[in-house]
Amino acid sequence: MSPNGQAYLVKPDAPEGATRFPQARLAPLSNHRTIYVSGTACCRPDGTWPGVTENSDGTRTLDIRKQTAAVLENVDNIIKGATDGKGGVHNLIDTVVYILDMESQYAGMNEEWNKVFTTRESAPARATVGVRELPDPRMIVEVKAVAVVDM
Repeated sequence: MSPNGQAYLVKPDAPEGATRFPQARLAPLSNHRTIYVSGTACCRPDGTWPGVTENSDGTRTLDIRKQTAAVLENVDNIIKGATDGKGGVHNLIDTVVYILDMESQYAGMNEEWNKVFTTRESAPARATVGVRELPDPRMIVEVKAVAVVDM
C-alpha cells in the first residue's frame, strides 16, 4: 500500500489516461496526522517565482510546467516541514488544482503532475478547476491539498 493509503479505481484494468489519479483514496488507519495544506503557489520562501520571467518591456512570460513543478515541490516541503520530515508529497490523499486556462494549461500541468505521480495508484484524489483569476498576477496554478502522515 502507498504511504497515502489505498487507491480505489472504478476500472482498475483500464489503461492509464492522460492524467493519473484514482477515483477515490482511502486514508490509512494508523497513528497518523492529517495535514491540510493551504492554497500553494510557485513562489519560494526566498521570494523567487519559478516559471515567471519578467520581460524588459514590462510583460511577463508564465510557464505552466515550471510553475506546476515548483508548486508540487513547495507542497512537498510544506508537508516535510510540518511533519519533521516524516511525510511528503506522496502522502497526499486529496488535492484541488486551480488553473487559469484549461485549454492552454491543462496538458502542461498534467505533464508535471505525472512526473511526480507515476501511477494512478500512487496519486491522490484530484479535482482540477478552471478559475478566472488567482491571488497574484504571476500565478497561473495553485494547489490546495490534504495529506495523511504516520507520526
